[in-house]
Amino acid sequence: MSLRLLEIILPVESTSSIDDLPRSDTVLGRWDDRLNDEQAIVRLLVKASNTEAMLDDLEGRFAHVSGFRVILIPVEATLPRPASDDDATASQAAKSPERISREEIYADVSEGARISRTFVAQVIIATVVAAVGLMRNDNAVIIAAMVIAPLLGPNMSLCLATTLGDTRLALESLKANATGLSIALVFSMVLGAVFVIDVDLPSIQSRTTVSWGDILLALASGCAGVLAFTSGAPSALIGVMVAVALLPPFAVCGLLIGSGDFVAARGALLLVATNVICVNLSGVLTFAAQGLRPRQWWEAERAKKALQLAVGIWLLLLAVLIVLIYQAAAE
Repeated sequence: MSLRLLEIILPVESTSSIDDLPRSDTVLGRWDDRLNDEQAIVRLLVKASNTEAMLDDLEGRFAHVSGFRVILIPVEATLPRPASDDDATASQAAKSPERISREEIYADVSEGARISRTFVAQVIIATVVAAVGLMRNDNAVIIAAMVIAPLLGPNMSLCLATTLGDTRLALESLKANATGLSIALVFSMVLGAVFVIDVDLPSIQSRTTVSWGDILLALASGCAGVLAFTSGAPSALIGVMVAVALLPPFAVCGLLIGSGDFVAARGALLLVATNVICVNLSGVLTFAAQGLRPRQWWEAERAKKALQLAVGIWLLLLAVLIVLIYQAAAE
């Protein structure tokens, strides 16, 4: 059972209002302490699946109260163990989303949209490692590049921004994506110009064409990335799935451009475009299927329109790419 501890700081006279919250019956434990004459801290132990609803209740009631703040802490274990659900609690839990809270997801995913020295270094290192693995036809080295997963964050944050209708996060995600892909392209082109690239190597040849299997892989990658984020899995575990659809084919594209093989590079670029579209399409749909919505109704309405527009655009682009894939295959 995944648990969370909510530490709520608020005026002393407001602590009794927590008893009246609509979901107070889902609290597994409560502890109150006085910080001073004016403020108190209330600690609530809740299930991770109930955290979002509890946070929404707290924000709706205390957002305008001076000194109000909520700190969310993951709980590894607690003794004694929480009692098993009774029928009423189990029925309530069935209505709750089987994921961590919106705030946790946003904090984790939005971090990946930041362009920092670490991000740039990860992109460079992952590109070099992937290029070496591709040139040596060494799958173990290619997987090592995927574990670094520098392109995971920007793509997942773009999916989240689209689902929530968050324009600021969407722009940051697009900027981080463009930066990461540009760096990867430049460094792989340099390596392609310096070293001799054997296009007939299976690791390179397989990434110069697009098949239905590649489309399914990219769709599964986006879905797996979102499901892992919403369940709170470590990013190192989920990066491999998304990276397999993004970094290696883009490194192949750069290597081939650097070596002067523009025909094969076009096929690799088509694969990259297909993967980016499929990862974002399935990621957005998975976030939506997980019930991720903004808290306020007017924000939810805006997010719904943004979601419909984004899905329409991704589907249109995917249809165009499928036509290009058939044309390339005919040639």
